[in-house]
Amino acid sequence: MSKSISSQAIDQQHSRSEAGGSQSGPRAADPGNSELLPPSGAEARAEVGDPRRESSDPLKLSPRQVLALGIVQVPQNHSLFPRMTVAENVRLGAYTVDDTMLVNRRLGEVEELFPIIKERARDKAGSLSGGQQRLVEFARSLMLDPTMVLLDEPSMGLDPKTLKQVFDTITLMRETGRTIVLVEQNARSGLRISTHGVVMESGRVHLEGTHTEILENPHIGELYLGGMISGATVS
Repeated sequence: MSKSISSQAIDQQHSRSEAGGSQSGPRAADPGNSELLPPSGAEARAEVGDPRRESSDPLKLSPRQVLALGIVQVPQNHSLFPRMTVAENVRLGAYTVDDTMLVNRRLGEVEELFPIIKERARDKAGSLSGGQQRLVEFARSLMLDPTMVLLDEPSMGLDPKTLKQVFDTITLMRETGRTIVLVEQNARSGLRISTHGVVMESGRVHLEGTHTEILENPHIGELYLGGMISGATVS
């Protein structure tokens, strides 16, 4: 398997987020990657005998119950409905919310955070570029006002300019007070905006530490990040 697997947890208010513990295994479309996050909309299940089997374990809950916990996911593959408008797609993010006034208020907040939502509100989602669609997906995920957002390789297939915009947006989402768990093979970019990182190989945790510790580790720099970065080591 490839040794380019990495995940980063952007941790809010110094509360640690564990990345990579939910599910592991090769992704069919990319055998060098580990499926750290379950498929969007799928019910995640722990293996028999897993010590994480507790009454509050999200792995035992239905998707609706997970959403009720304040946990949302933006999947790796684009997930917008192309024939629906941008506004309609974003509103779907609050489909479990019955309060119309609350939905409208959250839509207004999302429009301030993502100007493209208001600018392209009536356009079909399928007419947007890949990077624009990713931003709309981010916006939709915030319609439930989640406490944790799981991002599955948001940089996939994006050009450098759009990539920077997406990572800037992830940082902005973190600054709104949410915990972001980021699974990303673009290790350098992901680690730079993270507070804590977990490097995985073949589904196993190889190293974890602060983003600085991992970026400056010569062994990890050589194997995972495309070259040695410095002579520092992780204690």
